[in-house]
Amino acid sequence: MSPTARPPAARAPSASARPAGTSGEPDPLPLAPLGTPQLTLRAILTGMVLGGVMALSNLYVALKTGWSFGVTITAGILAFAVFASARAVAPGLVRREFGILENNAMQSVASAAGYMTGGGTVAAIPALMMLTGEPMPWWKMMPWVSLLAMLGVVVAIPMKRQMINVERLRFPSGIAAAETLKSLHVSAAEGLDKARALGVGGLVGAAVALVRDVVPKVTGLHVPDRFGLPFSILGRPALDFTLGVELGLMLVGAGAIMGIRVAWSQLAGALLNFGVLAPWMHHQGVIEKLGYKGIVGWSVWFGSALLLTSGLLSFGLKWRTVTRAMGSVGAAVKGGAAGQARDVEVPMRWFGIGFAILAPVVVWAQWFFFGITPWLGAIAVLMSLFIAIVAARSTGETDTTPTGALGKITQLTYGALDPGNVTTNLMTANVTGGVAIHSADLLTDLKSGWLLGADPRQQFFAQFFGVAAGTMFVVPAYRVLAPTAASIGTDALPAPGAQTWGAVAQALAEGLDSIHPTARVAMLVGGLLGIAIVLLEERFPRYKRFIPSAMGLGLSFTMPAWSSIAIFLGALGAWSLARARPAVADRFVIPVSSGLIAGESLMGIAVALLMLAGVF
Repeated sequence: MSPTARPPAARAPSASARPAGTSGEPDPLPLAPLGTPQLTLRAILTGMVLGGVMALSNLYVALKTGWSFGVTITAGILAFAVFASARAVAPGLVRREFGILENNAMQSVASAAGYMTGGGTVAAIPALMMLTGEPMPWWKMMPWVSLLAMLGVVVAIPMKRQMINVERLRFPSGIAAAETLKSLHVSAAEGLDKARALGVGGLVGAAVALVRDVVPKVTGLHVPDRFGLPFSILGRPALDFTLGVELGLMLVGAGAIMGIRVAWSQLAGALLNFGVLAPWMHHQGVIEKLGYKGIVGWSVWFGSALLLTSGLLSFGLKWRTVTRAMGSVGAAVKGGAAGQARDVEVPMRWFGIGFAILAPVVVWAQWFFFGITPWLGAIAVLMSLFIAIVAARSTGETDTTPTGALGKITQLTYGALDPGNVTTNLMTANVTGGVAIHSADLLTDLKSGWLLGADPRQQFFAQFFGVAAGTMFVVPAYRVLAPTAASIGTDALPAPGAQTWGAVAQALAEGLDSIHPTARVAMLVGGLLGIAIVLLEERFPRYKRFIPSAMGLGLSFTMPAWSSIAIFLGALGAWSLARARPAVADRFVIPVSSGLIAGESLMGIAVALLMLAGVF
């Protein structure tokens, strides 16, 4: 059966199958009439192209900062602008309007493609490269990331009915995407304004990267990558401790999206680490070589411990979420999602068939690609079911997918099951984390579709097109950006996520005795601080904005200070604009920031390709 073909009996005829939304969210629209264009060929191709291109941007940004950003809203704005402009310029070529449900289906394709960085290419895979010194060949990486994504899509099937139809969890990003599509397709002028803002941001970001990366190679002129702050520490320039300002706007845009709390936490952590602790450790002879790589070899232990304890404690305190997650999926499997909506859902047997096919293949891939004993691989696949359920529930309730903390649970488990084996430790965690993030992504998309009256089966198929596109874009780009293990963990590609995953795997494999005594103290302090931050958040939720973000503070110890400074400047600008002109900020901060990120990151990948081709 093709993605767009549906038997007449499978379509509920009226809004009676769509209960009203919960308090604080919009009511769902009636299911669209049978035959309404949704997953059309142009929606598929547009989503594959836009999602693939934005996956490249996400890859570059995540390897630089440890963060990745949703592409759904950006893709929806761009697709709307492309087809609206094409109809205005050449109505004979684009005769039919690009409808809201087509755009929704396109977003599902683009989102799946954009999240292909969650399959390990920004954490587990570069961490393995750093620890083993061996790059992962493309013929391993392509099927590996694809298999994890497809398994994640299949695992989401039993969760959708209960979490979205019955309990109607919010999935805030899904609501935002649906509301954005409504505003675009109701007010064409607003949609085109946002698209223009995104385009201007992209051009500015690309132009800055062009001046920084291309002009020196073409003209021979010296254009510095970054400028040091105007002071010295212990007689050494501030830039030796990475305290400077980078010539670029990508991280400024990232900070504007992240928000002020995460950003000021990163700035505080960077000043503490690179301005106080690193000079002290250098003076004591602990850190022998300055610069990012020399300093982070020590500071990563503090940051990793903080991220580990805060993530695990935060997860543990949400035990009610875990309990509800397991119970809700059990109800769905037993047919708990009753009502007419059952007729339009992805059949539960598709989950059984898909899991029966993909689970053994993923176990085999772990053995064939990484030498992981099959029974250990099978445990990872089974764990991925439970971790995906919890991750999806967390995403639905809080809009946060805790793949970092959940991945650490897998790493700790395999530290006991297969001690000393960093490959098993990292790649089994890659399985559970990769499956979880793709399940949560599909459910977020399905929330948008639920609100807009879309066909969930067509969104299910859409994800597979996105997986294919993301794989085709991300894997070659990763091989260009990180051709060798030495290219990871550098000034150009700090890979903070990989630093953290690798540190945990190394500590579990080699034991704490292999770490410098001062780093062990830093681990203890970082771990205790992570616990304290979470407890303070729980005890004083009203004052959370004054408490450092554990994620921001932890990551600041794994990336150069100039990155944290740029992120803070972007967040400060967006926060100031929101206070002075809230309507303007609400309309333009996300499009402009997304443009800055996309423009500079895509230019960075283009320069890397030109260098690979020998042009420079």
